[in-house]
Amino acid sequence: MASTNTRIAIQNTYGERFQHCWGCGPKNELGMHLQSYPSEDGTQCVCKVTPARQFTGGVPDNLFGGMIAVLFDCHGTASAAWFAHRARGLELTEDTVIGRFITARLEIDFKKPTPMDQEITVTARAEEVGARKVIVTMELEAAGIVRAQARMVAVGVKDNM
Repeated sequence: MASTNTRIAIQNTYGERFQHCWGCGPKNELGMHLQSYPSEDGTQCVCKVTPARQFTGGVPDNLFGGMIAVLFDCHGTASAAWFAHRARGLELTEDTVIGRFITARLEIDFKKPTPMDQEITVTARAEEVGARKVIVTMELEAAGIVRAQARMVAVGVKDNM
């Protein structure tokens, strides 16, 4: 795959109608603006974020579990869009308007507490890519330790959803 894949956030290629998500929408003024990038070889997608202090859980200095779900949700659907796009033999360019995917099912295994004030990396891989459904597996890592794992079933939607 071309090196352009690593410089364009998948979320920035969403159609106008789909750019307002609180977690990853580039046009949501109050949102987190998460960004997911395909790897150089296109086999995985990576999102990196350092959570703001407001997202602490019930135990100070640990990330709120709901925020972990948001990270998996937004990164997983973006990754599903990329894997489906790639399966059709397409590249990610500045002119791409990528197909949009939404979460049909999300399963999360929380392994260890996720510390605040450290960069978190979420990595996604395609388990299965179908005509309308993509199954994505993900790992959330902080300080070199896997803190949570997830499996998502994402489905493609039409622009008029």
